[in-house]
Formats: sequence, structure tokens, C-alpha cells
Amino acid sequence: MRRLTPREAARRLLRAPKSAQRDAAFRKVNRQIPRGRVATYAQVAAAAGYPLYHRHVAQLLHREGNALPWQRVVGAGGQIKLKYEAGLEQRARLEMEGVRFRGKRVDMVEHQHRFKGWDWE
Repeated sequence: MRRLTPREAARRLLRAPKSAQRDAAFRKVNRQIPRGRVATYAQVAAAAGYPLYHRHVAQLLHREGNALPWQRVVGAGGQIKLKYEAGLEQRARLEMEGVRFRGKRVDMVEHQHRFKGWDWE
């Protein structure tokens, strides 16, 4: 059996079928992030047991809307990935929770949530 290239592996992940079990795991992990803390899409995916599924986390948060605390999930390095009004809303919601920014990024040293059982540096 031949080994997949990184590009082929990424395409397969994007085409992975929807999974109610996977989505439930993402929801559970997202709800564990307390007020005033943030986690990255990749951290949420890994903590749910699905590393490399960070794009699926983003899609779920987009679909679920305000049913989840979506504002607490940011891009790598604390970057807000949403554009225009949605990005401004996410920043405002985080600031209302006491999250501080350094320029356009969340101060991850101070506000990054660490999931139990995971050692994120």
C-alpha cells in the first residue's frame, strides 16, 4: 500500500463524512473552555480526540451559531480568523469576558486554556 502525500491526506480529511459522534466531542470540548480563556481550533480538535480536524471544528462552530461559546476558539497564535463584522463581534465578546489582546492577537500566554491531559506549549 502506497503512502499518502500530505496534500492527499488533507484532501481526504476535507472529504471525511460528517460524524455525529465527532461533532458531539467537539461540542463537549468547546463547552469546557471557561470565560476569559481561549483555545485554538487545533487544540479543540486534538482534545476531542480528532487531531488534524481543526477545519471541522471551524465548520461546526459556524453551523451551531450561538448555541456554543464560539468566540472562545481562535486561530493559531491567538489570531481571530473571522472576517469583517464577525471578527469584530468575536473580539468584542472576548473583551467583554476580560480577554486582552496584543495588537490583533489574543495574549495567549495569559488567556490560553489548557485541556487536562494535554501538554500544550
